Amino acid sequence: MTEFTHFDKDGASRMVDVGAKSVTARMARAVAIVEMQVETLQRIQDRDFSKGNVLEVARLAGIMAAKRTGDLIPLCHPLSLDSVTIDYQFPEPTRLRIEAKVAVTAKTGVEMEALVAASTTALTVYDMCKAIDRAMVIRNLCLLEKKGGRSGEFVHPEHDS
Repeated sequence: MTEFTHFDKDGASRMVDVGAKSVTARMARAVAIVEMQVETLQRIQDRDFSKGNVLEVARLAGIMAAKRTGDLIPLCHPLSLDSVTIDYQFPEPTRLRIEAKVAVTAKTGVEMEALVAASTTALTVYDMCKAIDRAMVIRNLCLLEKKGGRSGEFVHPEHDS
């Protein structure tokens, strides 16, 4: 049975000791979906917001958030990331698919950085568009894939990668 790594034998919180781990290339991808009115998504695609280009502002927010994950999640190690990308797809007229990909060469993985990037990007879209569509919903935040490290590869069994 796998143990929770962020607790010691007495149940006290701890930051995992990665000192003896090898530095390896690691990558993680995460996704979030923002559902909204057809008109809202069309305005986003048409860049029809006085606040600016919603997707580019949200992309920057996601990248910045990934870089600050160690400050946001109490037991995450601060990492010097090699790359962060945020990509968008429009699978339906009411759905924006956000995919964050994070890479690092380090002693620990970047799953949390990818999840923080995807969620912050989605929250920024919501913030920029809430004046015209407060009923937006953020769904399906999850880790799609991770590579590298002792635990090897993971691909989410229920999502398109």
